[in-house]
Amino acid sequence: MKRRRLLQGAAASTLAAEAGLAVAAAPRKTLRIAFPAPESSFDPTQTNSDAYSTAIIAQILEAPLAYDYLARPVRLVPQTAAALPDISADGRTITVRLRPGIFFADDPAFKGRRRELVAQDYVYAIKRFYDPQYNSSDLYLFETAKLPGLSAVRERALKTRQPFDYDAEVEGLKALDRYTFRLVLGEPNPRFVYLLADPAIAGAVAREVVEFYGPEIGAHPVGTGAFRLKSWRRASRIVLERNPGYRGTVYDGTPAAHGADAALAQPIARSLAGRTLPLVDEVQVDIVEESQPRWLSFLNGSYHWLAVPGDFVRLAAPGGELAPFLKKKGVTLQRSLQPMMSMSFFFMEHPLVGGYTPEKVALRRAIGLAFDGARYIEQVLGGQAMLAQSTIPPFTSGFDAAYRSEMSSFDPARAQALLDLHGYVDRDGDGWREQPGGRPLELVMASMGSQRDRLSNELWKRSMDRIGLRMRFDISTWPELLKKSRAGTLMMWGYSWGAGSPDGGFFLGIAYGPNASESNDPRFRLEAFDRLYERQQRLPDGPEREALMRQAKDLLTAYLPYKVHGHGIANDLVQPWTRHYWRHPFMRDTWRFVDVGG
Repeated sequence: MKRRRLLQGAAASTLAAEAGLAVAAAPRKTLRIAFPAPESSFDPTQTNSDAYSTAIIAQILEAPLAYDYLARPVRLVPQTAAALPDISADGRTITVRLRPGIFFADDPAFKGRRRELVAQDYVYAIKRFYDPQYNSSDLYLFETAKLPGLSAVRERALKTRQPFDYDAEVEGLKALDRYTFRLVLGEPNPRFVYLLADPAIAGAVAREVVEFYGPEIGAHPVGTGAFRLKSWRRASRIVLERNPGYRGTVYDGTPAAHGADAALAQPIARSLAGRTLPLVDEVQVDIVEESQPRWLSFLNGSYHWLAVPGDFVRLAAPGGELAPFLKKKGVTLQRSLQPMMSMSFFFMEHPLVGGYTPEKVALRRAIGLAFDGARYIEQVLGGQAMLAQSTIPPFTSGFDAAYRSEMSSFDPARAQALLDLHGYVDRDGDGWREQPGGRPLELVMASMGSQRDRLSNELWKRSMDRIGLRMRFDISTWPELLKKSRAGTLMMWGYSWGAGSPDGGFFLGIAYGPNASESNDPRFRLEAFDRLYERQQRLPDGPEREALMRQAKDLLTAYLPYKVHGHGIANDLVQPWTRHYWRHPFMRDTWRFVDVGG
């Protein structure tokens, strides 16, 4: 083995040739994984924040910063930046200097020329979120920071119906020279810098690529990252290949030093030390929406790792321990509480479940109290979650393990009393409650059609039947439901939010009024909540911010635009021929660290 490692690359070819030996090409390494839901678009401005599209984008585009893959607690490191940004004393000016000599992957848009990454590419990429033609659901991430001048350029485009002026100079975002750009925040935001480590938000995009592909840009991502898109069959298979023009980066991270994290991170770090990334030649991603085929394919060796579906957890990891039959195969289990939350939301503009009057609040609270969250975790999530008390998940600022609220309560008797008190009673004797004025009452929950969704729907139906509320389900696909949610045509729907950074303020921002139709799917608007959100956003982490966040959590529990169910526990099965896999709580661009083979 040692001799084989020494005789690699060009030197190995030369020695073998001198010895008169045939030189065999190294076998291609292919990483194979499965997604449980289809992608939407590979254009950062048009993903609607769906985790599956952004995971692909993160392998192709590069942000200026990244997370250290193995460091715990997490920490930021330079990616295309030459160093961590310079941040002014008041926290409002962020200056980023890039490393010269980084190039985009070859593409017809560049007309045969090598295209170097420059500061203006990041300026252009961020400006695209303000362009009205994309109607980006992630614009709020920048609007919250109030970058001076950019909103005015957007408003001008909206009013005049003219193309967005990408060449307009604005104070909030500009390139200072070829390799330096500066962001100026309209007000302090101590955690804004985390956005610069998210390739799906701050990934560099070349203007000529966008102009070359026009409306088809979502199918043609071109970046400076380790991989490029090789082929794509929508909602079926995505294939990435090693970017031939990638500069190659040598792993030099700092792994976790203590506890259980160190036991996994230290060996990975030793194996990665000095190696040039990426380590595989190709990544094949299959879209497999039903859990049983994903499970069986993993058992057959088709996929290198698998996030165990809830309905197979007891088989794969009974009692939280790896099943003996998997252990015999050499499979390993990585189990970890995640900075995420699963929830259902009520569209606050809907005439039945929306509104802020006492009877509307009472209806939502009754629905929440009647839903058996513990049974949902047990039956749908396979017991792999902790009951949630608020929207803010573990490992993010604002999470308090001691905080308790009605969010996790299951009390059908109290739910019925609330409905009776506010006039939601059965007037015609058919067994179903009507609205206070006597009109019919029917709840409509949007849903996908997978086995997991069917289990969830059955539980919702039983829960609502118990308190006399009629419920039916509107079945559609993930991309279609995202579109309907943004259009405000759903009454109720549910999914999960995962943290992109250690900032728990994001999970309050999903109820911030100005974020309506972006991250704020319910379109919740409450002045008192908005002021709390704005105040905590400007403060550094600490007791004062924590107190404001607690007040905001209390308001969300009282008005209940979201019924939060749980914070998930990930159970990742990893094949014995897969090396260096470790789920990072916030980082998406991790596939370049993974190696496969014997």
